[in-house]
Amino acid sequence: MGQTIAQKIIAKHLVSGEMKAGKEIALKIDQTLTQDATGTMAYLEFESMGVERVRTERSVAYVDHNTLQTGFENPDDHRFIRTIAKKHGIYFSRPGNGICHQVHLERFGIPGKTLIGSDSHTPTGGGLGMLAFGAGGMDVAVAMGGGAYYITMPKMLKVNLRGRLRPFVTAKDVSLEILRLLSVKGGVGYIIEWGGEGIKTLSVPERATITNMGTELGATTSIFPSDEVTRAFLKAQGREGDFVALESDPDAVYDKVIEIDLDTLEPMIAMPHSPDNVVKVSEVEGMKVDQVCIGSCTNSSLYDMLKAAAIFRGRTVADSVDVSVSPGSRQVLAELMRSGAAEDFISAGARLLECACGPCIGMGFSPSSGGVSLRTFNRNFEGRSGTKDAKVCLCSPETAAASALAGYIFDPRKLDVSLAVKMPETFHTDDSGILPPASAEESKDVEILRGPNIKPFPVNTPVPDKMTVKVSLKTGDNITTDHIMPAGAKILPFRSNIPYMSQFCFSAVDKEFPERAKAYKASVIIGGVNYGQGSSREHAALVPMYLGIKAVAAKSFARIHAANLINAGILPLEFEDASDYDEISLSDELEMDDLYAGLKAGRVKVLNKTTGKTFCLKCSLTERTYGILRAGGLLNYTKEGNA
Repeated sequence: MGQTIAQKIIAKHLVSGEMKAGKEIALKIDQTLTQDATGTMAYLEFESMGVERVRTERSVAYVDHNTLQTGFENPDDHRFIRTIAKKHGIYFSRPGNGICHQVHLERFGIPGKTLIGSDSHTPTGGGLGMLAFGAGGMDVAVAMGGGAYYITMPKMLKVNLRGRLRPFVTAKDVSLEILRLLSVKGGVGYIIEWGGEGIKTLSVPERATITNMGTELGATTSIFPSDEVTRAFLKAQGREGDFVALESDPDAVYDKVIEIDLDTLEPMIAMPHSPDNVVKVSEVEGMKVDQVCIGSCTNSSLYDMLKAAAIFRGRTVADSVDVSVSPGSRQVLAELMRSGAAEDFISAGARLLECACGPCIGMGFSPSSGGVSLRTFNRNFEGRSGTKDAKVCLCSPETAAASALAGYIFDPRKLDVSLAVKMPETFHTDDSGILPPASAEESKDVEILRGPNIKPFPVNTPVPDKMTVKVSLKTGDNITTDHIMPAGAKILPFRSNIPYMSQFCFSAVDKEFPERAKAYKASVIIGGVNYGQGSSREHAALVPMYLGIKAVAAKSFARIHAANLINAGILPLEFEDASDYDEISLSDELEMDDLYAGLKAGRVKVLNKTTGKTFCLKCSLTERTYGILRAGGLLNYTKEGNA
């Protein structure tokens, strides 16, 4: 039986385990990346392991999230990351050099290699034929130290693309269509491989948009073949030597196959407040728009920017609309300036922001009260933009630009504009914004500089055999990591200060939660379906751990967050019978006895001492994850000498 692309890469990197869906496997990791919102904590974790130099082929630290320097906190974190990177063998991408996923695609991604990053959209690298995973910072720290990355062997989902995209229909529309078909839970447990004759018509930036958005499906990762399109991209970046051809075997077997006809696809848009609330643009055309944002790691490539600029050329945005443009990298910005496209944006009335995540994570350019904001981003969770009552919609750069001109949602197919943009055959590469590390000998003299906002990494205690805990919070379905630990300009600067951040935990759900959790000292959270979807931020596990959360009992979990909970020493437990969720109330007292035996057996019996009722929670632990929980988290487990 033949293999899929992902199975081939997994087989070459398999350290232990069986390549059978549902079984735990350990993978050798070739490359890692971090960004500054998660990186400070990841490097504190790496430092605590006592490893002098990273043991990967390439590790890169990016600064692209917390770039607003309104106080000492962000610049102190940047300085800390720069100096610890220099000392320990990590490349450092300076503030303003670009968004991690765009820069990594341009300068470091290699087909057939494995990559994990402390950002959930790391699967962007799959557009280049990498097996790239989003992970928690602790998993990245372990990989930098030479340890394996553990996941459950996924099933394989194939999406075959037929035909060719029509004018003004884009890769973003492909992503939104698959979200419409599958929902934000539809990719859970799968690696998505994109194939069919239609992929030959998609450039690497277009493919990267699709693999980036695969994260919103809950997929483990997404991947495209590495073909002549890939070779052309790498050649244009001066990296043709990194090219490796990759394709699935003709007799590869997939667990599920979906067909999408590109010829019939229309411009799509995700309405508030979920990436899968997708409709055709034509169905909501005419809705007034207050703001348009073009950029983010999803749609900030030169290809995207040039098409948006062509729509703006010689025109002016509507009086009632504010527009921002965030190029994905310094390379993209430089090419926009050389081609004159940057002037097209500015002359049209758009505000050109720096090469960073910016508005996507609520770092500036928030919408007005109740405002409708069209964004080319990947998430539109409620409040993520920085304005709680904003109505954020997700769409392509073409739809965004056309709507900015009209002042309302506008189908770009009605425009009388040519989008035959010309991409450079060779990019002007300038890596001066990427600082190489010191040599092993020079690193001995490098001082790691820490600011007063950088607090020690919080350490959990081992899971006891018996727990009696109160319910400190009960949530509904699809709780995101933004709900658990909000982003934004007011909170992100304190990413390295868990005690300070704790006061904002679940602030969008229940403002009383932090004080209640502190008062209970040890407590449990009750959650619904798909608990912890969204960002890979491990702060959504570390902060609850700091507040005394010992377990989360939910109907189901998002993959990365469940792993982060285990790494923090918090039990991720699922209801055996979903109806038991309804029988639990805030402040109920739950007793879990014989936990060690229950965790090993995969079934924990719980007594609700408040109601007198009993119910069962299930868990799927391996010997390794059981050991991590017994130790009180991955850091303790690693310090005990476990690989």
